[in-house]
Amino acid sequence: MRVVIIGPAYPLRGGLATYNERLARAFRAAGDEVHLVTFSLQYPDFLFPGQTQFSTEPGPADLSIDVSINSVNPFTWLKVGRQLRRERPDLVIFRFWLPFMGPALGTIARLVRGNGHTRVVAITDNVIPHEKRPGDRPLTRYFLGACHGFVTMSRAVLADLRRLHFRQPAQYQPHPLYDNFGPIRPQAEALRTLGLDPAYRYLLFFGFIRAYKGLDVLLEAFADERLRELPLKLIVAGEYYEDAAPYEALIRQHNLEHRLVRATDFIPNERVADYFCAADLIVQPYKNATQSGVSQIAYHFERPMLVTDVGGLAELIPDGEVGYVVPPTPWAIADALADFATHPERQAHFEEGTRRYKQQFSWSEMVKALKAVAGSAHS
Repeated sequence: MRVVIIGPAYPLRGGLATYNERLARAFRAAGDEVHLVTFSLQYPDFLFPGQTQFSTEPGPADLSIDVSINSVNPFTWLKVGRQLRRERPDLVIFRFWLPFMGPALGTIARLVRGNGHTRVVAITDNVIPHEKRPGDRPLTRYFLGACHGFVTMSRAVLADLRRLHFRQPAQYQPHPLYDNFGPIRPQAEALRTLGLDPAYRYLLFFGFIRAYKGLDVLLEAFADERLRELPLKLIVAGEYYEDAAPYEALIRQHNLEHRLVRATDFIPNERVADYFCAADLIVQPYKNATQSGVSQIAYHFERPMLVTDVGGLAELIPDGEVGYVVPPTPWAIADALADFATHPERQAHFEEGTRRYKQQFSWSEMVKALKAVAGSAHS
């Protein structure tokens, strides 16, 4: 099968690019011919809250990547769409995560499927975005209406599709493991690499810092009196994608500075293993969510997790087996952190749980799901 994946990829950086490149390798392992098409301009600078959109790491020499879509230049949409319509791949997979991308991706999808041969399937991270803006719904509908089918990585997103009355074939398939950050490292080695004191236990908040991810809720929880005297530190590893001032105010208000480890720059792929393997518990205090790639990195490194019971997060984290599922409040999170910190035996139990549950999250199953949806779709 000839497959094209359209979405973020090198030279862009971040979790979406990492995912799409890993998916391309999974298709290739299944015997398919695969090519990626990515953005020459993903976001205009005024819409991008981070430091840079581009990777400083070497590109993947084993993948075919065409850097050609400008998200605000319709001429590039037409060029890419017409080229793919002529080339007639069997399957084009779009990664859809943000309404802003609806016009570009929807236009390309409509042109491609016009050849009557190519099947267009979207991996829909979200159909109702975390941070809502005017115009979200019509932009999303424009893209979704161009697709033959969908694969979602949470049941919550599948339900959202049906609420929006999209009846194309759709399938839920859990987010596969992020197994591309290297093998599990001994915790002592990871702590040495990061220069961290092994006398402490470490909580890890990982990823871009945005309002919906609830770092403010976690800081409030970490200020709980039960945790203050325990040998416990919080690592904040990820780039601010919004104003840092409110978080800094909370840190000062609760006198948390000496209990934090800051790594608030973009974490390159080669450093991800150090942070996860150094941590005793991965904390995702999200206020709303659909699914999270952070969970799948934690599963790969067999780290216990605490997640909030929002969106699709709890679907993949059995409470009491691989960690904690709690309401998204400072008090509930603090209760779980206190339990974990004062019962050291929990860690071994949760780690064993991650080893059992991680087996279900394979890339080959995602490939099968995408092909199954494409096969059941009609023109």
